[in-house]
Amino acid sequence: MLYFLLAVGLLIAGYFIYGSFVEKVFGINRNRQTPAHTHTDGVDYVPMSKSKVYLIQLLNIAGVGPIFGPILGALYGPAAMLWIVIGCIFAGAVHDYFSGMISVRNDGQSVPNLAGKYLGKGAKHFMNVFAVILLLLVGVVFISAPAGLLNKLTGVDVAVFLAIIFVYYLIATLLPVDKLIGRFYPFFGAMLVFMSVGLTLALVFSSDYSMLPGVTSADFFSNLNPNDMPLWPALFITIACGAVSGFHATQSPLMARCVENEQNGRFVFYGAMIGEGIIALIWCALALSFFGGVDALNSAMNGNPANVVYDVSNGLLGAVGGFMAILGVIVLPITSGDTAFRSARLILSEFFDMPQQKISKRLLLALPLFAIGAALTQIDFGIIWRYFGVANQATAALMLWTAAAYLLRQQKLHWICTLPAMFMTTVVFAFLLSSTTLGFGLPIQLSTIAAALATLVITVMVLQLGKKPIPVLEKL
Repeated sequence: MLYFLLAVGLLIAGYFIYGSFVEKVFGINRNRQTPAHTHTDGVDYVPMSKSKVYLIQLLNIAGVGPIFGPILGALYGPAAMLWIVIGCIFAGAVHDYFSGMISVRNDGQSVPNLAGKYLGKGAKHFMNVFAVILLLLVGVVFISAPAGLLNKLTGVDVAVFLAIIFVYYLIATLLPVDKLIGRFYPFFGAMLVFMSVGLTLALVFSSDYSMLPGVTSADFFSNLNPNDMPLWPALFITIACGAVSGFHATQSPLMARCVENEQNGRFVFYGAMIGEGIIALIWCALALSFFGGVDALNSAMNGNPANVVYDVSNGLLGAVGGFMAILGVIVLPITSGDTAFRSARLILSEFFDMPQQKISKRLLLALPLFAIGAALTQIDFGIIWRYFGVANQATAALMLWTAAAYLLRQQKLHWICTLPAMFMTTVVFAFLLSSTTLGFGLPIQLSTIAAALATLVITVMVLQLGKKPIPVLEKL
């Protein structure tokens, strides 16, 4: 119990201490008008209150990632919790803050345009393709997971729920942001918080279970995976949302178009990531505690984290409470999946320079995206999740490099972004080089050395960009 409380306490302290430092480095301007006011269009640029934008941001970024990822990561043991805390404070929340605030400073532009502005046209084209692919994978993952859970609850065929969720996604993607997302998502965000806290309290006061039984300090630095999966670099791919996630870079610009004042940025962007980190800690701790160890967890999971969600929710809260908790887990990915498709539409609209005030223009971009998404749902969930994990962390690395280049051109302390960018770049390269299923299957030692060298080259290239003049908009 002490370890769990300490981890949560560190995340909260990280928001107030390191979050304040990051905000100071960025240098907010309370008197500067945000895109919500300068570009108000009633569709995507709509001013909203700080609390409402925070809850929407939390719901947008917290799909099944901070639940399924930490459950899968729990197979490595308490080391997963250590990565969530460190990754969230020094990488994930920094990533989310800069992806949001740099967008605020650039008229609410999406991440490909930001990458192009600060890293060059090559990065922009790469990110355009990569971001849309990632968002499609996210949309598919966040359709398949809730459809599977609804099938377990009702027995109704998965295909029926897939169709229903797709129809909802299309409606949510097309409607102005304040009509559905702005109106109902703050309530769903509060529901997410209460669900996570409820399960934690149920575990703490349960007479049948205890929090992190038998865990020692040494376990936080050990690999306990029952399948002999390597801790490095697989853990850092497995747990993305909750530690650091490139998907969030595609979501932050949505709320960058709704933030009323730059002083709200730390609460909305850095704070929402800390909130997601706490959710990730809760589910990692639940997975390790409910089953009593990684071997039993592995058996109960049977390859699908949804089985763990179902067992834990019903076991701790009973039939009625379990149903409500599972319903919360179902709502979570659905409300991130629709914003994934919405983000993809906006990225394409910027690429094709196609204004989105008319619904016909929105349909023109949305329908092909949904057609591709529907086709991808036919692929095995496990395969989609692996590709999502790699694409996600590669996007995170590129966004962190974009933020580092931004700070370099501002002549500010770029290392708060450069160091996590270097780490995540090494993780992605090492994983792709060593993976036998998605990469080249090279020995892990050779893969790590090659990854470190590749990261060093990229670091030098980005540092050279810092010598170029500041873009005109950023001189204002």
